[in-house]
Amino acid sequence: MAVSERRIKNKRDGQCRLTGKPGNVYDVNIKYTDSEGKKCTYSKKGFNIKKDAIQHEAEMKIKLQNPTYTPLSVMRSKQTVKEYLEEWVENHGTNLRPSTFASYKGHIRNHIVPNIGSIKLNQLSPAMLDRMLQKLLDKGLSQSTVRYVQRILSVSLEAARKYRYIETNPARDIITKFGKSGRTPPPYNVKQVQQLLAMVAGTEWEMLVILAALYGLRMSEILGLRWKNVNLDGGTFDVIEQLPYGIPAGTKRLSELDVVIKNDGNLPPVKGKGNGDEADGRTLPITDITRIYFERQLALQERQKALAAASGHEYIDNDLVVAKPDGVPLRRDSTSANWGQLIRRSDMPYTRFHDLRHAAATNIHQLTGDFYTVGMILGHSLKGMGISLGISTNLEAVTAKYIDVRLDRKRIVLETYHNTLHPKSVENSQESLQVSIT
Repeated sequence: MAVSERRIKNKRDGQCRLTGKPGNVYDVNIKYTDSEGKKCTYSKKGFNIKKDAIQHEAEMKIKLQNPTYTPLSVMRSKQTVKEYLEEWVENHGTNLRPSTFASYKGHIRNHIVPNIGSIKLNQLSPAMLDRMLQKLLDKGLSQSTVRYVQRILSVSLEAARKYRYIETNPARDIITKFGKSGRTPPPYNVKQVQQLLAMVAGTEWEMLVILAALYGLRMSEILGLRWKNVNLDGGTFDVIEQLPYGIPAGTKRLSELDVVIKNDGNLPPVKGKGNGDEADGRTLPITDITRIYFERQLALQERQKALAAASGHEYIDNDLVVAKPDGVPLRRDSTSANWGQLIRRSDMPYTRFHDLRHAAATNIHQLTGDFYTVGMILGHSLKGMGISLGISTNLEAVTAKYIDVRLDRKRIVLETYHNTLHPKSVENSQESLQVSIT
């Protein structure tokens, strides 16, 4: 028989925790011949129950008789969960956006490693994962956060299974169920956007909200928008740059960042196509409504420069439309955190800053029905807009052929939305609502 018994001084219990008591364990050792005719030995040690060892022996004998079967990588399977995940996330991170990569590393470091990091990869079981997830929920973490932890484990352990580090993916067999509390909140409607504009009027959030809720810009695009790309005389601005994710704390000049710049050395990196649903850059009109905010922001920064000079303090001019009072760039992570605090202190329904982009897309589409132009304003293809709005995307191949969204069309669509938000600002706002898609 290929199952042998041995005595150890410190036996583990069913949850792989050391008991401090001696006991017997059972090892499986199987000699077999591989597909190339070489004699090999398969072994797996430390079964607490003899019945489990015998069952594993029977299963492995059947698998090893299959010439296409590849045994587990013994050295890899003995890695701890911490060792495996740290290696996996670094290798897998090349396929992730910087923000997602940082999020994966943070969840692994803060939630997974403290709970199961010391466990051997080949000893990890669904029951252990269920206990860990329940422990995180008991600590007060949201269901969306715990679900995200489970997702990271599921993806990473599936890679370990495919690489033959483990036989099965334990994350696929958990019994923990998640409720619906982690769903994305519904986007703000027109009245809620109006309420938000009133709340941030005259504050440091005003221009951020204007660009997000009225134009649908991403946070990285807002924080990377330069005055050199704003043409107040021509009534347009170009969205072609974005602030890189995770700029180091204390960064004052963007030229200090070690990034590849397409234009001159002081610019944030130029936006790329990403996953195929984003445009390289886009020109958007400055409407009569938003011109007031652009001019107010420019005047505010001129006063900040003058006051800094008068007081003998340096103003770091990065040419950013939205920046700190001394011109230093805002960081995305701190801006997101501060936004969460702002909304929690208000009477507004909770929403993430990125959800203001969804609000702009939904409201513009509901007011105009112009699916294609909304996509061009937000920098999405028809497929991306269909996913965002939950409508058919079969129009892309045909519509893109015949519709050329020019600046005038974008202006009409945006004026319809902006004038609806400020109905008393333009006398003929009702006329702007009569928009023909053709």
